[in-house]
Amino acid sequence: MKTTLVISLALASLICATQTMAAGEEVQALKVATDSTSSGDGQSVTLKGGPLPLSGHGIKVGDQLPSAVLAAGNLSPVNIGDATGKVRIISVVPSVDTPTCEAQTHALSEKDRKLAEQVEMVTISMDLPFAQARFAREAKIKNVTFLSDYKTAAFGLNNGLLIEPLRLLARAVIVTDKNNVVRYIQVVPELTSLPDMAAAMTAAKALM
Repeated sequence: MKTTLVISLALASLICATQTMAAGEEVQALKVATDSTSSGDGQSVTLKGGPLPLSGHGIKVGDQLPSAVLAAGNLSPVNIGDATGKVRIISVVPSVDTPTCEAQTHALSEKDRKLAEQVEMVTISMDLPFAQARFAREAKIKNVTFLSDYKTAAFGLNNGLLIEPLRLLARAVIVTDKNNVVRYIQVVPELTSLPDMAAAMTAAKALM
């Protein structure tokens, strides 16, 4: 009970203490992580230095992206494990309603608009599809596909990115090739830091 309370308070402080950004605006207070931890059982990330365990089967470069049925904005099922014939950049965030996740999603959408026209940009979170749609509408983001893992946490578990104590996903970026093979992955060690989106985009360009 005490551990759960501490985690809840830390998450609340993360949401409330960080300034909200406008569309396209850089948040100087947010650190960009260039390192990565591993996904899967036995691994962990931190929230303001406090460890949070990861659950599920870890993945690595060279693995086929596992099957996981997610909910699209209209609640229709989408299997992220199905190859689409396009390079994909999959941005994984704890919640679109936190400023760090907002900044990460804006970076995915706006950092390289030309690239965004050539690859499939995807954001995955535990948010309800309705919350994701509201966020996209308010942020004026039209070039990112939002998918929700709220039903079964299958994506989190099958990729080793589920933070079980919070039932949220760890912050990560995954790049897959046209056959849906993982060619780049960064699992951000500290939840308050942004992923290195520039590195992910460089990896995506190399696959085209």
